[in-house]
Amino acid sequence: MDDATAIGRCRKGEQEAFRHLVEAYQRQALAHATAILGNREDAQDAAQDAFVDAFRSMKIFDESRAFYPWFYVLLRNRCYKAVGRRRQTENVEDVVLIAPRSGPTTEDTIALERALLSLDREEREIVTLKYLDGLSYDELAERFRIPRGTVMSRLFHARRKLHAKLEGKA
Repeated sequence: MDDATAIGRCRKGEQEAFRHLVEAYQRQALAHATAILGNREDAQDAAQDAFVDAFRSMKIFDESRAFYPWFYVLLRNRCYKAVGRRRQTENVEDVVLIAPRSGPTTEDTIALERALLSLDREEREIVTLKYLDGLSYDELAERFRIPRGTVMSRLFHARRKLHAKLEGKA
């Protein structure tokens, strides 16, 4: 089943059709929520709540748009709501933001995770979406609902801050 078919069936109240969307996007949603919240357990809660919100709001979904960018707005809102009532953050060793790949050492990966977690959540979110998900400046501008130039500026400052943290200067 493709997204359009699943969305059409969901709009008719078929809960089972929504399973397709959850299965297709839950890993991506969890990764994004973890990047925003820095805590996998809170991220799982936020992602689950966002999927419930999406199902309940499916009747107002504009079928001319892609599902995930619309869903991402719901997810992001849920993450920011969670920040206020958030539990103690896990140790960095327990948070897996970046899956190890051949190349970087475990120490490099841990250093990068620590540096990412030291950024504020907006910086961590934009860096993650740009460099781990490969979104373009225009896609980021649409997702954050800000001008392209603002995206470029925020990325510049977030990269500079991340680089300083990795070099031990911040």
